[in-house]
Amino acid sequence: MKKILVTGSIAYDTIMVFPDRFKNHLLADQLHILNVCFLTPEMRREFGGTAGNIGYNLKLLGEDPLVMATVGEDIEPYLQRFAGLGIGTGLFRRIPGEFTAQAFITTDLDDNQIIAFHPGAMNRSHESRIAASLGAGVAIIGPDGKEGMLQHAQQCAELGVPFLFDPGQGLPMFSAQELMQFIEAADYVAVNDYEGKMLEEKTGRSLKQLSGSVEAFICTLGAKGSVIHTGGQSHEIPSVPASAVVDPTGCGDAYRAGLLYGIARGWDWPSAGRLASLMGSIKIAHRGAQNHAATSQEVEARFREAFGYSPWKG
Repeated sequence: MKKILVTGSIAYDTIMVFPDRFKNHLLADQLHILNVCFLTPEMRREFGGTAGNIGYNLKLLGEDPLVMATVGEDIEPYLQRFAGLGIGTGLFRRIPGEFTAQAFITTDLDDNQIIAFHPGAMNRSHESRIAASLGAGVAIIGPDGKEGMLQHAQQCAELGVPFLFDPGQGLPMFSAQELMQFIEAADYVAVNDYEGKMLEEKTGRSLKQLSGSVEAFICTLGAKGSVIHTGGQSHEIPSVPASAVVDPTGCGDAYRAGLLYGIARGWDWPSAGRLASLMGSIKIAHRGAQNHAATSQEVEARFREAFGYSPWKG
């Protein structure tokens, strides 16, 4: 069983609901002098960030992930939460004078969103280094500060640690050359369908061509499931019907946790993909990225119910 290293962002998400429609308050011919205020009587604060979300889901599966991230002086509530969950924070690097990364999200009645994102300490992720002493057997390079992502990928490659490259919303930061460097160094790549199209446009190569550079290339398709391209084959992974469709925030991170769990155990790709799909289904039935709960035994039982077998051994 391999130790799983998770790199990426730790963030707070402040989510506000505007009980009207933005379009009713925006004048198309006056956008050059925009000055609006949206009254948001409903607000909540959630724990988020790709590394935090993936770490949370891996803990649900019974893992003790190594979560590496740079955080700000306001990180105490997150530390207390992870301590209560039994998730280690020894690889959090606190940056003096910085805030932890945070998103301020305002949603209207049409599910349109206006988002302001402050990267804060995330931009200093390159100050954390992946060393052999961590004992990582597999890693994920998730959305983070640009220099940190580049350096962490290089460090994994130098140490011979297989890693999953997950550019996420950080994909536009990188040039075609940088993206190809990631892909050529990575063992696995995971994108959603929109990111996949952007990757094709930026690199000038098809997903089929790109998949030939890695052991597995995973593309998620939302409610349509996902496809894993590996060894010249394409495994179509079905979505798992959710008990309720409440909030897609963090579903991609839950999916990636399932993938990493399967990779660390040497599962075949269809089984790893099905666990990933199941984790996304469990998450989407709850609001926020870290408010769902299930024991590893419950996850296995739901896997068996959905797919008719269990890849767990012993």
